[in-house]
Amino acid sequence: MSFLDIVKALLPLVVIVGLLYGVLLFIKKYGISFKGNKSGSVSINVLSSQMIMPKKFISVVRVEDKLLVLGVSDNSITLLKELEYTGELENPYSPEESKKSFVELLKKNLGIR
Repeated sequence: MSFLDIVKALLPLVVIVGLLYGVLLFIKKYGISFKGNKSGSVSINVLSSQMIMPKKFISVVRVEDKLLVLGVSDNSITLLKELEYTGELENPYSPEESKKSFVELLKKNLGIR
């Protein structure tokens, strides 16, 4: 096997790796998105997060004009409730309601009675 045979074998590999790298740079530069909008244009903010058990959280996330209440664990993220975002977060509970137990408030907000 001569040096020329080794070059002939490695040349296609170098060309293919170069083309893949060029495609990667093109995608990073122009941000091609298959959803129709540029990547990074969706506004996502985590407003609050509360740990309820080790490695389990309830988080309130604002995605553009929606508030999402999410249950987050090691293995999954579950949508608990979806609300419209009005621009401000107000406390809808009166002082006497804040004395209720957590379970009662949770049942009320989830519509369980």
